[in-house]
Amino acid sequence: MNTTTIPRATWRFAWLYAAPHRMAFAAGALMLALSALWWAAAMLGLSSGHALHFGLPLYQAHGLVMALGFMPLFFAGFLFTAGPKWLGHGPVDAAELAPPLLAQVAGWAVFLLGTHGRDAAFGAVFGAMGLAAVAAGWTQLWLRFVAMLRTSIVPDRAHAKVIAVAGGFGTLALWAAAAGVALSEVALVRAAIHGALWLFIGMVYASVAHRMIPFFSAAAVPVLDAWRPMWLLWAFITAFALEGALAVFDTLFGPLPFALQALQGALEVPAGVALLALALRWGLVQSLRVRLLAMLHLGFVWLGLAFVLAGVSHLMSAMSEGASTLGVAPLHAYTMGFLGSTLIAMATRVSAGHGGRTLAADDLVWVVFWVLQAAVVARVVAGVLSASGVAGAMPLIAAAAVTWGVVCAAWALRYGRWYGTPRADGRPG
Repeated sequence: MNTTTIPRATWRFAWLYAAPHRMAFAAGALMLALSALWWAAAMLGLSSGHALHFGLPLYQAHGLVMALGFMPLFFAGFLFTAGPKWLGHGPVDAAELAPPLLAQVAGWAVFLLGTHGRDAAFGAVFGAMGLAAVAAGWTQLWLRFVAMLRTSIVPDRAHAKVIAVAGGFGTLALWAAAAGVALSEVALVRAAIHGALWLFIGMVYASVAHRMIPFFSAAAVPVLDAWRPMWLLWAFITAFALEGALAVFDTLFGPLPFALQALQGALEVPAGVALLALALRWGLVQSLRVRLLAMLHLGFVWLGLAFVLAGVSHLMSAMSEGASTLGVAPLHAYTMGFLGSTLIAMATRVSAGHGGRTLAADDLVWVVFWVLQAAVVARVVAGVLSASGVAGAMPLIAAAAVTWGVVCAAWALRYGRWYGTPRADGRPG
């Protein structure tokens, strides 16, 4: 059906119960938009000399909200939509997901209340309470997915097993973050953030990318093959596990000796080059003719660039004995570039496919995606400038934050409406 001819329907909360992805994605879209606009306001205030009051450390709150605020919600929508099909189970009742999803959304509201509380003690209490609610909500969802995996009899469960293990790391990271905020242990909170980014979110992405990107590519571009050998999945997992372990070690015990930093960089650069080569093998060039597919592939390109930048940064640090690095540029290439771009692409595809609409990126989402790429570039450049001590980084950081906020709000408004209205093709779900 041509989406331009679909009559406009009234948004109703009851429609969120029609399918798991509706409720979870609606919660994720809400958190995505609100967190992005919150951070844009914080950065605008900081750059203009009118900083918001923070009861918790500024960048600690930023890391927690951006790493764990919306990703687990989108994961829930995907896992309880695709997961039953992967594992040979029947559909999941969306109503069963409502309590843990609500616990997470409410938990983040309480956390942000603590973030802007009157003092550090108030922030620690309410921040920890909010994170505990988030952790409890995700734990319930993770246990539900593990139960589905344990009772499955399908032979191919490798990707689901990886996701289950990653979800366990996410559970540990959330509870550790809650404890760290309660005890005002900044190092523990930072370790939880970095561990979650690589061992939880990154591993879920790696599993889904290995399973879905070649499949989507071959389905849309017939000249491509769905090349995804299992050794490639284990290579992904090894790379993400190593990055996560080293990031956690760095936050808890300090930087590695310079010789080991050089070794890390010497591994990361070729790993990044290999990922870029894999993007070409998976059909990057051919995919550019299909917008929605191009979004997935270009998001994956950022993963390769993030590894290359991280390797260069570690080599610079080793050669200068810590005096020179690329700062947070590699981290934002990974988070905003890879995780952010892939989220927009994958959530758009799921929303269209399960909303009875054409699997395509229209002009609006295509523009939104490219504006996101501009925001990523701006934040990566700002990270390099900030690490180099060059003046002017703060306005660029604020510009990137505002652009990210506009992108997330625009996407959430567009697709959030779909979750509360009937399918465009009239089918149930």
